[in-house]
Amino acid sequence: MKKKLLSVGFILAIVAVLFAFTKTDDSVILQGAITGSISPADGAEAVWAIKSGGDTTKGTLTQGKFSVDVKAGTYTLIVDAKDPYKDVSVNNLEVADKPVDVGEIILQQ
Repeated sequence: MKKKLLSVGFILAIVAVLFAFTKTDDSVILQGAITGSISPADGAEAVWAIKSGGDTTKGTLTQGKFSVDVKAGTYTLIVDAKDPYKDVSVNNLEVADKPVDVGEIILQQ
């Protein structure tokens, strides 16, 4: 009887551990991105996405094309320009589960 009780307890513990690491549909985090290009291609140092409410994410920038992987939400995109160019910001970007392409950002002197 004690062996059966221990076996049942062991099986219940394993099942509980498995369910502890299972996500429900309510806890799914949507992942998206902000993409685009910068002209001139060598005119920017970095690209940042700032989420309303706090999170800041640095993007990748290669040969004038950029991508910032972000969670769903509303963002401001900041292009940190090199001298003599001026920084650029793009406000109110709504990101869900698909990339948002902001197109070409032309840096001004």
